[in-house]
Amino acid sequence: MGSTVRAEGGPGLSEWPVCGTRCSSLLQYCVAHTIVLDMVSEEVLRTHLQELRRGTVVVASLVALRRPDYGYALLQRLAAHGFAVDANTLYPLLRRLEDQGLLTSEWNTEESRPRKFYRTSDDGEAVLNRLLDDMTAVRSSVTELIEGAER
Repeated sequence: MGSTVRAEGGPGLSEWPVCGTRCSSLLQYCVAHTIVLDMVSEEVLRTHLQELRRGTVVVASLVALRRPDYGYALLQRLAAHGFAVDANTLYPLLRRLEDQGLLTSEWNTEESRPRKFYRTSDDGEAVLNRLLDDMTAVRSSVTELIEGAER
């Protein structure tokens, strides 16, 4: 927590905390972030969050499929780790990654219901490593911007 500001009106608090350089939790009241969230509609925020997550689902899928799995199990595993992905999004993504050679697949017909198992290919692993490196670089750059570092 950085400082406080005098509240004009508001929900009965005389002073509200301001996070300073970053807000660690949206559950913690932060005037600066509340003002921004009040200015934008939930729809605008939802759209930007969706755009941010779209690329991370590719990375998460490539990581998760280092261990072979079928589509529905992957959906559940991604959801358990905070990636709520709709089946109508995931299955086309799996087909696209397979077409690009980033995933391999094979059918398991030993069980009562045949299932297509996917696995990250060697090319997929190479692309994943580059994507992870880039994510690390982006995070570092954003952190520097937040902290006000000069280049």
